[in-house]
Amino acid sequence: RDQPRSRGLGDVYKRQHPGAQPEEVIEEYRKEIRENIEYDHLRRQHPYDDIDEIADLMLEVLCTRDSFMRIGGKQLYTALVKERFLKLDSSHIEYVLDCLRESTADIRNIKAYLLEMLFNAPATCGSYYRAKVNHDFHDSG
Repeated sequence: RDQPRSRGLGDVYKRQHPGAQPEEVIEEYRKEIRENIEYDHLRRQHPYDDIDEIADLMLEVLCTRDSFMRIGGKQLYTALVKERFLKLDSSHIEYVLDCLRESTADIRNIKAYLLEMLFNAPATCGSYYRAKVNHDFHDSG
């Protein structure tokens, strides 16, 4: 309790990244996201999908200063969500784009839907593609 009370976003960033300005931290996260998801490659492969929207949503999560986030109706530690988002790569983003393309659901809150898809992608994309291969294999045989 002897620690001085935070005076805003800048103080949070300085505690997490001593000496860094918020703009520097945001730019570092932006670079890390683009590197992790192979941004340039995704833009070439998916010119009509909004890769920027997904990258910006990931950036928003990584820059969140709240302790908890609601994803898929669950209150989760933001640290867990950030850790999962930092593990996302181009295959996860392609999985999310595939799911969006194939979905016939009436998605009312696209931001919440994307957050849930991105959060769950590392845990579900392998099973999704295995199921597709099995389906295609059995259909062709």
